[in-house]
Amino acid sequence: MFKLQPKLDLSRDVEADILRKEAAVCRVKEYCGKVEIFIVNIERDGGILYSWKGSTGTTRVGKYDSVSKQNKLLYTFDKQVCVSSCSLNKEETLLAVSLTQTKSGEEHLKPMSKCLTLLIEIHPINNTKVLKAVDCRVKVQFLHPGTDHRSVLESHLLLLTEDGYVDQYHVLLTRHEGYKVLMANPEHLSKTAERLAEDFCWVQWDVHTQRLYYVTHMDKFLLRCVQFYDNHNCETVLELPLELCVNPFSTVKFVNLGFDHFHVDRPERVKMEVFTNRIGSMCVCYSQPSCNKPELKYTVVLVHKDCSKTFRVALGDVTQLHPLFMPIGYYVVVYLHACFLHCINTRQQEMLCHSLFLSGNDAVLGLPSKSGRLAVMHAEEEESSTAVLDLLSGTIYGVQLNPAYLMQILRSGTPSRPNNITDAQRLAALHCLLLHKGSDPNTEMEIIEWLCDDTILASFDQIQEFILASLYRISYKRSLSLDKLLPCSCVFDKKEVPACLTEVPGVRCTTELHTEPVFTGKARSLQGFWCELQWNTERTKYFDADPNPRYRTSHAQADWIKLVTARPSSHMTHVLDNAKKVLSMVDNWHLASTPDRKVVPLFQEEDHHQRVRIGLTVEKLREHLNTHLPRMGKKKIDALVVSYVAKLLELIRRMLESVWLKHKVGPRVLCPAQQAGSGECAVFHFMLRILEATGGLCLPLPPGYHTLLGMFAVRCLPHHTFLQYVDHRFVQLTETFVSRLMTDLDNSEANEKLKFGVLKRLPEVKRFYHMWDHPISSASISRDYVRNLLGRRNKNTGFALTSRERDKAGFKPDFLPLTYLAKVLSDTEEQAVNPFDEQENVDATFVEETALKQTLILLGFEGK
Repeated sequence: MFKLQPKLDLSRDVEADILRKEAAVCRVKEYCGKVEIFIVNIERDGGILYSWKGSTGTTRVGKYDSVSKQNKLLYTFDKQVCVSSCSLNKEETLLAVSLTQTKSGEEHLKPMSKCLTLLIEIHPINNTKVLKAVDCRVKVQFLHPGTDHRSVLESHLLLLTEDGYVDQYHVLLTRHEGYKVLMANPEHLSKTAERLAEDFCWVQWDVHTQRLYYVTHMDKFLLRCVQFYDNHNCETVLELPLELCVNPFSTVKFVNLGFDHFHVDRPERVKMEVFTNRIGSMCVCYSQPSCNKPELKYTVVLVHKDCSKTFRVALGDVTQLHPLFMPIGYYVVVYLHACFLHCINTRQQEMLCHSLFLSGNDAVLGLPSKSGRLAVMHAEEEESSTAVLDLLSGTIYGVQLNPAYLMQILRSGTPSRPNNITDAQRLAALHCLLLHKGSDPNTEMEIIEWLCDDTILASFDQIQEFILASLYRISYKRSLSLDKLLPCSCVFDKKEVPACLTEVPGVRCTTELHTEPVFTGKARSLQGFWCELQWNTERTKYFDADPNPRYRTSHAQADWIKLVTARPSSHMTHVLDNAKKVLSMVDNWHLASTPDRKVVPLFQEEDHHQRVRIGLTVEKLREHLNTHLPRMGKKKIDALVVSYVAKLLELIRRMLESVWLKHKVGPRVLCPAQQAGSGECAVFHFMLRILEATGGLCLPLPPGYHTLLGMFAVRCLPHHTFLQYVDHRFVQLTETFVSRLMTDLDNSEANEKLKFGVLKRLPEVKRFYHMWDHPISSASISRDYVRNLLGRRNKNTGFALTSRERDKAGFKPDFLPLTYLAKVLSDTEEQAVNPFDEQENVDATFVEETALKQTLILLGFEGK
């Protein structure tokens, strides 16, 4: 399910360097003793702090720089001690260390206590100050400002205790001899302590965002967040009520190893994590056992969506009740070893089918340890991956979704790949692939190949899902509000959603609206994450009040029908300008990717109807976003909308190119006289699937699509079936297609019937008659010509055939009706403008000859 990449391996990156140091201390060529290394903290810059017991009865603390890949010795204790927590200030001049008594009690701490917290000057090595000597464990953490300013005048240290309070120490520094940095008043450190939180029953420190989360309980459980700023000030910015069971945290107990998030060991009741994303999403995840039921109950509070979702999963004989919560992108992965794996979509959370649930042998995380022995180190900057620490081996893994595994889920269920994968799992896997790996052209092509190959009936339109999810991917990073405004799945448009998409076997879900977060203090005026989170929660309430906030392309259908039949206007010019921007962007993309190759003959004709539809889609979508999302700005919305529609056309081109190359279709498809092969029939049926998918969504198609589809249809279908496809609007008769049909097909009896059937179905056929050199075409031209001329003639005008006119060439008095008609046409022709200027051979003589020819054919005296 996931791809693992070791970012830190203690035996590879740290142990070898430690062995060299120990060999140097012992003055031996090679040190053969056993070295036990413990990771005790990971700082904001990625530096990994670790400790080990040396060969000479000492304990050392070192740092591994994840950027330079170098190890650095920070401090050496002259005896063996147990380092439970430590932290290094940004300037690497101070080291805070928390020491605990060993179980054997042989190494006593002075003063006598369970935990001793020290502040040590390490650059240069000088003073050591005792901050606390208490009977509970203490976590230490220096604040690390996000700015590049390396101030050496002060440092700020947090102390978190198992007694349920958090203190902040302000350490003032001074410079000596130009380079030495020392504590200014070490004896007065205790007076600088400031109490930030107390009486908490759960706590978490997020080192990347410099935020402290803790839970207190008075009348109700309340999650509070304290934000630390670059100027070292802090403030409580959020309060969130939580629905927890009675006594969810019996005791607060820190684990022995420290890491990115300060976790609390809660063996009997609740496990909790808080994850955020820089664009303004916040998820509070916690699990708690159900009462007297063999099931696991876990809740994901989506603060940015103003709702919470509680899931219940049957466990059977599983004894481990604490799952691993792990964020990857905007998915939260809930994993319980040997039981299940649930990828929860935190942005499209309305339906279970948009979250991937796997159980049994399919629920494999790929890590060597169980979920209870893993810790997550999540950074907001990581959009498609996260880091996981294996507490047993001390190895840090980078975790990403595995596209190959997700492709196996999509391809399962076919005759060649039988499996028990459901439609809901395929739909969720498709969205996972497109949202996290869709920018990879190879992954996108694999999905397109699956669409070409897959012929199994599903409860959702696979091409529609591919199109909508791909279009959503190019915009979802811009704003969380786009989740409610842009279509991301065809399931939302179904009047009745199939049960297989709303239910997942073994999983029950309940949703509660209105989580009621309270933003306090400066959070209301801040920029960045808190501003985005507050905006997202407010917009969620606004969208909940709107019965239909999501854009639907069907809204533009009526306007499109009116516009294609209207006369040229300023509005039409504006719409065509929109289309010009889109097509220009598509051309630029195509030239950049394949400058010397045009596989599929699209975008090579004017196609007025599709240009109008493209431009109108841009206009309507722009209006919708400007109405509901004015904060985004008109320029950004305009750029988003143009790229959105351009990506749609490019997706259709890529799908056609893929199936075109797969079946090795050449330029012969543009010749309607040739019979189609099996490959061309496959392409034709795939094009019909695309037509059905885009038609159901009322989306535009690339210019030239209907012409190409008509070419395939006339070559793949019997003529009578082809005409039925035209009648049912599966095939649209474009000017380019009809022109090629008239000029490229010969006048055999079958082709004659086909051409005549096509001409009968055209609303305006005058321009096509002159392309067909056939008596039927000539007769039609003549009839139209006579009808138009006689309609212009004054009916009261008399007629007298003089002897001079009878002597004119071209008039034959032998057949008076025809002579009379020719005379009328000649007189009218001199007075009226010829409506068939483009057909220079249309005159009275042509009409006379055509009439005689047609009469002879009807009397049986002459063939066609």
